[in-house]
Amino acid sequence: MPPSHELNHRRLLEYLKFTLDQYVEMDYILVYFHHGLRSSNKPSLKWLREAYGEFDRKYKKNLKTLYVVHPTNFIRIVWNIFKPLISHKFGKKLTYVNYLAELREHLNYEQLIIPPDVLRHDEKLRAAQKGGPPPSARTPPPRPPLPTQQFGVSLQYIREKNREALIPPVLSQTVNYLKEKGLRTEGIFRRSARVQLIKDVQKLYNLGKPVNFDEYGDVHVPAVILKTFLRELPEPLLTFRVYSQVQELLAVESSLRVSRCKQIVESLPEHNFIVTKFLLCFLHMVSQESIMNKMSPSNLACVFGVNLVWPRHGSISLSALTPINIFTEILIEHFHTVFGSRCPPTQVTP
Repeated sequence: MPPSHELNHRRLLEYLKFTLDQYVEMDYILVYFHHGLRSSNKPSLKWLREAYGEFDRKYKKNLKTLYVVHPTNFIRIVWNIFKPLISHKFGKKLTYVNYLAELREHLNYEQLIIPPDVLRHDEKLRAAQKGGPPPSARTPPPRPPLPTQQFGVSLQYIREKNREALIPPVLSQTVNYLKEKGLRTEGIFRRSARVQLIKDVQKLYNLGKPVNFDEYGDVHVPAVILKTFLRELPEPLLTFRVYSQVQELLAVESSLRVSRCKQIVESLPEHNFIVTKFLLCFLHMVSQESIMNKMSPSNLACVFGVNLVWPRHGSISLSALTPINIFTEILIEHFHTVFGSRCPPTQVTP
């Protein structure tokens, strides 16, 4: 951050709230990189107290964990000063992380945009800890996927290894389970599950072993597995080509957006179209139970948009979220209009 006297702290706070407003209605994680805060740009304790007061229950209730990376004594002192004001429940959400490598144990590290200065600082810290220069980061050659692999491989690979099944097993099993037992669950797809538990289920799938979701006693486990499967596809379900077309949706008149979305979806390769139609048919069913589950097309779009469309290079910016969410909401709300005309003979419905 710039020096404190050059920074409008009120606008900073408004920016933080505006950014968080995109995520706080569902379970979310915050990662704070502390490196870069110096005596010249440290905010005052008064401002920190006011900021904490501004972040009311709306921002705190769905926060799963706050990771503070590269904490210093300053952070620990501030935390102790504020301890009387902080609820015990919120206090338990704080986790100190000394090195970036530790983050890999807790979350999807590849999703993070880590500033170069933070990466360099981490290397220096590791070098100091070991008493020598940090080892060169050599990426081991990728292992070939298992024949039973389900996560992180293409739709085509899964189809070839699963007797030409059009709908990937993870998708069909999670959708069928949720259709039977999760349609009316409040906040379905908004809640998270333990990271290690999700990794264990992924491992079972990748080894070709059976998964019985009843054993976990939590309908949110298959919901998270479904989102994870989509997110880990090497190419998004709606393909890279669609990304730029979706970004142009804001320039289309509101009354013409449904037909434009229909054109975009109908241009998909047949296999992608069949899988997309299967998934969106199910999400349309979920939205029809929104009185019970509180998951309207708009809420579902906020959850699924980023798991269906992303750019070939880089990550999704905040400004890019709006057209992605509008596009996904239209696919869910106007499912029959968008998908009704194209009916491949091999299509599958949930």
